[in-house]
Amino acid sequence: MTKLSGQVIIVTGGTQGIGEAVALHAAQAGAAGVVITGRNRERGQNVASQVDTVGTEALFVPADLGNVDECRNIVHQCNERFGRVDGLVNAAANTSRGTLEETSVEFWDLLFAINVRAPFLLIQEAARIMQRDNIAGSIVNILSVAAYCGQDNLVAYSSTKGALRTLTKNTANGLRQHRIRVNGINLGWTDTPAEHAVQGEQGSPLDWLKTAESASPFGRLIKPDDVARLCMYLLSADSGILTGSTIDYTQRVMGVYPPDTGR
Repeated sequence: MTKLSGQVIIVTGGTQGIGEAVALHAAQAGAAGVVITGRNRERGQNVASQVDTVGTEALFVPADLGNVDECRNIVHQCNERFGRVDGLVNAAANTSRGTLEETSVEFWDLLFAINVRAPFLLIQEAARIMQRDNIAGSIVNILSVAAYCGQDNLVAYSSTKGALRTLTKNTANGLRQHRIRVNGINLGWTDTPAEHAVQGEQGSPLDWLKTAESASPFGRLIKPDDVARLCMYLLSADSGILTGSTIDYTQRVMGVYPPDTGR
C-alpha cells in the first residue's frame, strides 16, 4: 500500500466526491494530517470526523475558492496547525455547463476564478512553505479530458482545464529545482455527486448512470476511489521523480481516429 507516513496533505473539494475520497485514502495511507476545504460545513466536518476516526488529525477550513484571501488562508491554517505542507490536491472545480452563446462574461470569470486562479494561489502558498522547510513535496491537479477540446456546452469549463493543464506543466518546470513535483490527472467521465447534480439539471433520466455504465467499455464510470488511489501514488515516493505529467485517466484513447463518440 502507498504510504504517506508523517505527511500533511491539503485537499480542496474535500467535502464530497473525489476530494472526500482523497482525504480518506490519505488518512488510510498514514498521513499525519489532512486539511479539508469546501463550502459545506456539515459535510466538511463529517469528512474530518471520518479522517480522525482512522487516526489522522483532520482540519476542516471552510472556504469559497472564488475568494483570493480565503484561498490563501487554507494554506495558512494548515501551516498554523501542522507547521508544514507535504502535499496538495486541487480537486475542487465548478463543472457548470454553458455553450458559447450561453456563456456570459460573469460565468466565464467565475469558472476561471475557481478552476484556475484558486489552484494557482494554493500552489503558490504551498510551494513557499515547502521551499521554506526544504520539503520535496508533491502537488496533484485534477484536470479533465475536456481540456483537449470539450463538448459544445463546456466552453468555459474546457478552457479552464486547458489553462490548468498548462499551469501544471509550467509550475512543474519552475519548482523542479526545489524537488517539488507537480502532476495532473486528465479525468474522463466520473461518477460523482456533482455529476449527478449536473445530469439532473440537464434533465437526464434518474437512471442515467445505469445507462451510461452499460454503454461503457469497462462497464462502469470512473469512481472517486479510482482517482484517490492514483493521487496517493502521485503524492508518495512511489512515483519517484515523476513531474510535469498529465495522465489521461479515461476509457477513451485520446488521438484515436475516427473519434470515439462515447465518453
